[in-house]
Amino acid sequence: MAIHLTFQRDRCKGCSLCVTVCPKHILALDTVTNVKGYRPAVCTDEAACVGCASCAKICPDSIITIEKD
Repeated sequence: MAIHLTFQRDRCKGCSLCVTVCPKHILALDTVTNVKGYRPAVCTDEAACVGCASCAKICPDSIITIEKD
């Protein structure tokens, strides 16, 4: 089963809440900024994602989508 994480980069305000709750420690803030000037969250190793959805649940702006094949 493949898991796909999608981040709405231009809506992310870089609060890093998702980074703190990821049990696999595969989320980080990007090195480049989005259109609003924030460093958006990114997944550094999508293959390691277990699809727990902790990141999507804690995101205050609901910018993270998790899809399972």
